[in-house]
Amino acid sequence: WIPDDNYLEEKNFAKATSIAPDGVHYSKTITPLIAPPMVYATVIEMADANIKLPNFNVSWKLDVDKSFDYLLRMHFCDIISKATDSLFFNVYINEKMAISALDLSAVTVGLAHPYYRDIVVNAPLINDGLLIQIGPLNQGTGAANAILNGLEVMKMSNSVGSLDGEFGAEEGGLGMSHQGTVATIGFVMMFGAFVGLGAMVYKWKKRPKDWQKRNSFSSWLLPLHAGDNSFLSKNSASQKSNFNTSGLGRYFSLAELQEATKNFDSSEIIGVGGFGNVYLGTIDDGIKVAVKRGNPQSEQGITEFQTEIQMLSKLRHRHLVSLIGYCDENSEMILVYEYMSNGPFRDHLYGKNLPPLSWKQRLEICIGAARGLHYLHTGTAQGIIHRDVKTTNILLDDAFVAKVADFGLSKDTPMGQNHVSTAVKGSFGYLDPEYFKRQQLTEKSDVYSFGVVLLESLCARPAINPQLPREQVNLAEWAMQWKRKDLLEKVIDPQLAGSINPESMKKFAEAAEKCLLEYGVDRPSMGDVLWNLEYALQLQEAFTARKSEDETNPLNTATTQTPIMVPSTTSPPTDNYRSVEGPADVPAINDH
Repeated sequence: WIPDDNYLEEKNFAKATSIAPDGVHYSKTITPLIAPPMVYATVIEMADANIKLPNFNVSWKLDVDKSFDYLLRMHFCDIISKATDSLFFNVYINEKMAISALDLSAVTVGLAHPYYRDIVVNAPLINDGLLIQIGPLNQGTGAANAILNGLEVMKMSNSVGSLDGEFGAEEGGLGMSHQGTVATIGFVMMFGAFVGLGAMVYKWKKRPKDWQKRNSFSSWLLPLHAGDNSFLSKNSASQKSNFNTSGLGRYFSLAELQEATKNFDSSEIIGVGGFGNVYLGTIDDGIKVAVKRGNPQSEQGITEFQTEIQMLSKLRHRHLVSLIGYCDENSEMILVYEYMSNGPFRDHLYGKNLPPLSWKQRLEICIGAARGLHYLHTGTAQGIIHRDVKTTNILLDDAFVAKVADFGLSKDTPMGQNHVSTAVKGSFGYLDPEYFKRQQLTEKSDVYSFGVVLLESLCARPAINPQLPREQVNLAEWAMQWKRKDLLEKVIDPQLAGSINPESMKKFAEAAEKCLLEYGVDRPSMGDVLWNLEYALQLQEAFTARKSEDETNPLNTATTQTPIMVPSTTSPPTDNYRSVEGPADVPAINDH
């Protein structure tokens, strides 16, 4: 690791800050082997410009070979903030958005926790070296600052496995030496094929007597466990408490999960879905987990199982349910998740007779879910469409933090496109009408579904209720009729009467209405929705503070209003918090 002085442009724009190395809090997944404490204990932040909304970036310029792709590993650790959720910033590479609205407290568990993001920059984007920049979000959310703790730049080998041009060290040497190399490689490959075939024949002769009952290839025929990206042997992978570092997490044996769920006892079922049953399990030293067991006879179940594993193996976010591990022994399809003790959001709105949530709690839950969906749409190179956003797929932990769950229907957006042509799937009452008509799935389909979730939060009733009069069956249509009459307060949850600030409800309802517009192009992005919900929360908190002060000092007729942090723009951002315009984003391939 070397200082960045020689690469930093406009040094007066940057300020170095540091803490004691023992103040860095590593996690199980990010250890000092990723980067030493000295990297995370030092940071470059924006210099104080003595203006309210500084509009400049801190920049680093590196000279690189433009004929190669490069992997950039960017290290972050928030050692400057005094509280969580107070630092939001953007990262640009060669003047293109690489990371939008990065909130470190949302992707880690607190302050001074290391985090890194891997980004591949393709050769066509490198015209004059690499320019890495960080800049403030400047949308009235948090401090106007940006940070970077460390940067690793790795040259990627080209199509012929060379780091020294197209033909390696002896450029253009394609004569007899090249032909000899090809012949040697061909001989080695042929020899390897014979050895592999012989090993498989030997394994076949030694096959167990009950081989037909087993998952033949992944359980005994192949030398490595087929479902595990870490390529651990099956014996080592099935040992208790053995966590690997691959995206799939821990491999559980079937016996472990049978013990954890009391042999999948029906009394342990905490949820039922199209994929299968969800059981409450206890592993290791009393850790509670949710165990989703799929039906191997269901073709839909197999597809959803594979999709869920693919999605969750590359996603990590504070507001997405975490995958702990899986089991595919004996043709089983079992996924193990973190246990969300307060269950689905829907159960706290209606149908379960649980204590009603306050308006502030509902806003915070909606904001958490919006952050999760915003990350899905913008946090990966292609973008992911959830496709089944509803209140039963928003789960709450013991602190009522919302996390989006159930990715069995999710779809990657193809590179260079903004929609996926696919058969219509989802839940009635939440389906985007444009998706239903055209069979073109977009991120705005999730936005529509989330608009229905917002109305459920406000009105505390199902999206579809066939038992009601015809005009009231569909929540979205019914609520919007009252909204257009400026009488939405007539249909809100009675439990909220007297406690909800009218301005907060108005801003919330406006966000829901925009989500439910007929055409996707007219709907806001999830970033825009998030902006409006956070503003509605600020209005509610200011209202509650004033109300509390009035009750404490009833004779004080000149109480001071609590200030509201209003964004400087008159309208929310219109492009997922992006503050520069340009071609397609630089793809982020991994984050930790």
